[in-house]
Amino acid sequence: MKPFATLFLAAVLYSGFVFPKPTQQTQADAERYIIESEGQWAASIVSGDTTALQRFLADDFLGVDPDGSMYNKEKAISETLSGPKTFVSNHTNEVKVRFYGDTAVAQGSESWERRSGEPRYGRYVWTDTWVRRNGHWQVVAAEDVEVAEKSPTK
Repeated sequence: MKPFATLFLAAVLYSGFVFPKPTQQTQADAERYIIESEGQWAASIVSGDTTALQRFLADDFLGVDPDGSMYNKEKAISETLSGPKTFVSNHTNEVKVRFYGDTAVAQGSESWERRSGEPRYGRYVWTDTWVRRNGHWQVVAAEDVEVAEKSPTK
């Protein structure tokens, strides 16, 4: 074997060990990740922990608040940090995910309780668009609708 061919073969074999190919994620794994991430997003409103949002919100993320105003990743993180002042609890109720190649649409709802103000109890019903980029699922768009709800104890 010629020295160049030997060197080339060694480089190809070595690159497989040093730079392993990303593992293929099944659709079930992706769905589980998206549902768990949606739950973490809901919980972050109460905890103020933005770690999950920083991981899965795309840098070019754009959302629409229930009042119709738009917000980006920076504002989502900023508002999450102040969330514990406003919310006592927030959790997902259901999440349905549909896949279209490297795009997924997650639709669901979450129930919340505010510390004060009206309405005291409510739900967000939302649609989030996820895109797989470089092997990672990220939210690129979100739209939320606020629905007033009676107290869970009444």
